[in-house]
This record gives sequence, C-alpha cells and structure tokens, in this order.
Amino acid sequence: MASERQMESGKPVIPVGILYSVSGEYGVIGREMLNGIMMSIEQINASAEFDFTLAPIVRDPGGVLDRYHDHCHDLLYRHGVKHIVGCYTSASRKVILPLIEGANALLWHSARYEGFESSNNVIYLGAAPNQHVLPMLAWLLRQHPGDIYHVGSNYVWSWEIDRITGEALAATGHRLTASRLVNLGDTAVEGIIRDIAERRPKVVLVTLVGQSAYRFYHAWREAAEDDPYLASDTAIKLSLTLCEAEVSLVGKAALEGYLVSSAWFQTVHNDANQRFLEQYRTRFGDAGSPSVDSVAAWTAGQFLARAVQRCGGEQVEAVRAALWCDELDSPAGRVRIDPDNNHAWLTPHLARCHDGRLEVFWEGDQPIKPDPWLTWVDLDALGPGAS
Repeated sequence: MASERQMESGKPVIPVGILYSVSGEYGVIGREMLNGIMMSIEQINASAEFDFTLAPIVRDPGGVLDRYHDHCHDLLYRHGVKHIVGCYTSASRKVILPLIEGANALLWHSARYEGFESSNNVIYLGAAPNQHVLPMLAWLLRQHPGDIYHVGSNYVWSWEIDRITGEALAATGHRLTASRLVNLGDTAVEGIIRDIAERRPKVVLVTLVGQSAYRFYHAWREAAEDDPYLASDTAIKLSLTLCEAEVSLVGKAALEGYLVSSAWFQTVHNDANQRFLEQYRTRFGDAGSPSVDSVAAWTAGQFLARAVQRCGGEQVEAVRAALWCDELDSPAGRVRIDPDNNHAWLTPHLARCHDGRLEVFWEGDQPIKPDPWLTWVDLDALGPGAS
C-alpha cells in the first residue's frame, strides 16, 4: 500500500499506526478520535506544505487489552512504524508502553488522563490533572464548597482522580464522603444511585467511562421520577469524562445541568476552532460530533507532520527535538509541548450541559504548564479566599 501511495503522490511515504477502539466499550469516543487523526492526515497529505505523505495503518482493538498489545506489536515489527497515534484508557496505554519504549518508537497519546507518568517515548496531548481536575476543584471550592461523593470506573484513571480529589479536599477542610468504583462495562449502578439519594451529598463527581457512565446517567434520571432530591438542583453534578458525542448518545434530558471540565469544547470561541468545526462537519456531516479527544488526535497529526517536515525525517529523536520548538494555533488555543515532560501546555475550560450543548462558562487566562506529577501545585490555594 505504501508503494502505491508513493507512486501516486510522488512523495516519500511515512507509515503511521492508528490504534483506537471504534468498537467495544468506548467505541463512540474511539470513533471521534479516529475521525480527528484521519481528518488531520487527509489535510496534511493534501497540503503543498509537506514534501511527504502520511500513510495511516488503522487497527481497532475493540477495547480488549490483549488486542492493543498484539496490534501494537504488529505495527512496530511487521509494518515498521515509528509513530503510533492512539489509546483512550490509561489501561490500554500502559499495556503498550513497554512495546513502544522497547522499539524506541513514539506514542502520540491524545486522551485526557490521570497524570503521574512521563515517558521519553510518549507525547501527551491530553490534559494532565493540573489542567482539568484541579481547575474544576478550584472553581467548585470557591463557588460551592463542600464534601464530594465520587463514583467512577475501577481502573487507574478513577483511582488517581479519587486520590487527587481527596488530597485537594483535605487541604481545604472538606472530604470525600464516598468513593464507589464499578468494573469497566458494569451497568449495575442502581445501588449507587440509592446510596446517593440516602446520603444527599452536595457534590457528585463522575469519572465513569463507556457503558457504565451511560447507564448511570439514565438510572439517575429514572430514579429522579420518585425522588425530589435527585430531581432537584440540590446536588451539583460534575464529570471529568463527558463529551459532546456522549451527550448526543445519552440524550440531553439525562445530562441537563452537568458541569464538565476539559481542555476543549465545541463552544470555545476562537477562529481556529470555527475553522476546525466547519472542516469536521464538511468531512463527517451529522455522523460525527467532535470531542476534546478528536481535537487532540487532530493536533497530534499536525504536530507530527510539522516536526517531520522541520527535521527532514521520521526518526524519533529528531522529531521529538523539532516538536519541542513548535507551537500550534489549535482549536483549543495555543498549544506547545513541554520539553521537561512531553506534555502539552493547555488552557482549562469549564462547561455546563444545557439543552444538549456543553456551553463554556469559564476558561483559563492562558495555557497552563503541564505538571503531571503535581510537583508545583499548592493545594491550599484551591479553597475559598485563595487568590
């Protein structure tokens, strides 16, 4: 396939592995991520700015960890790729990371994640905790201080968010009143809803993913028909995972009023975002609803191509060095990669789900330096009265 592409375009061909689950537990998000990187590659290949062609080799692990490993191994050693764009869950990233590092390849990881990792062989395009978790908690503790009830999926993402949230609350005199974690794919959440109704927490934080999350939203709405507390605005509902594609899937009625923290929403106002949305809708029509993960995947393709063009090849060390010198005017604002930890500088945003839209109501003044290890964070500054 590569030789055919080279003959057609007259340009050298660089294979790029694409590893997103477009089927399985979180296939809806995987599809939007795939859309993002494929649109980016199409734009790169159509541009006279680049003297090479990117040839995507797409694999669908279906959310199965063993398949991530097998597909990654195949991409690295049978197809000889040096760059792989992919992974949504941290579990999948950690499965393939030894392969990536062993082959001295580069994983372009586009998803938001829990932090506490920094690999020389990973470019982290998604938000680190100080760019999406802590901005949300800071706003919450100043506007609605109180304890938090946490419900999440039982894997490393929710484990770390639970720990970070607990430590942040403790620094301000509040606490996690409960941490309820369910296995990935488990939809038996009715007992958790009953527990929330009995405890009547002021804030409920949701870090569920996939089908577990979708069932939780619907189960809450069903239970609210017989429970005034659940039906009211008394409980502030927060999500660190909800995105536009899932709002369309779940339905606006079950998600009305949810507050969401992210590095991007469709309602971000800047020229680059308007261009991106127009291009996305032209390319995918009503079948797609881009999310922050779509934008990060698109951004990965742009950064990769610009770095390859700048350094004149696909070798990992040269691409990485060229990447550190770049800055992109992206749909999410100005983005650059920090040479200290390979994470992106990103601007935090908060949105409220209203009538099926995630409407931005707060955003940071500027991109935040990524701090995946929370080395520089002053948790005491999160509470009421902090400047």
